Amino acid sequence: MTEYLLLFRNASAENGYLATAEEMAAEMPHWQSWIGHIAMQGKLVTTAPVRYEASIVNKDHVTPGHPHKEKNSVLVSGFVICKAETIEEVEHWSKSCPILKYPQSSLEIRPLVPFLTN
Repeated sequence: MTEYLLLFRNASAENGYLATAEEMAAEMPHWQSWIGHIAMQGKLVTTAPVRYEASIVNKDHVTPGHPHKEKNSVLVSGFVICKAETIEEVEHWSKSCPILKYPQSSLEIRPLVPFLTN
């Protein structure tokens, strides 16, 4: 089985997420159901939302305080690592992900490459 990283991207406000804490709490049952479906199959490795605060590090300096945003204010807001036989299986699960109800949102699926150990 291959492990996959699912990156959730969503539009943001200038200094935080668009959704309020109350809206996020109201959405939690949908997320629990969606992630629970993966977990019940024994295919969930880990998952977490990510806080808005971030530091951007490059070879010249560190810029603390704000995450990297695309031109349209879209940023990574969470992730899942799961395992599956094929990427098509993960694509199938992803079509019902709660993130997709938001404008400018998406879910990116990336196969992980295991490090070889001797």
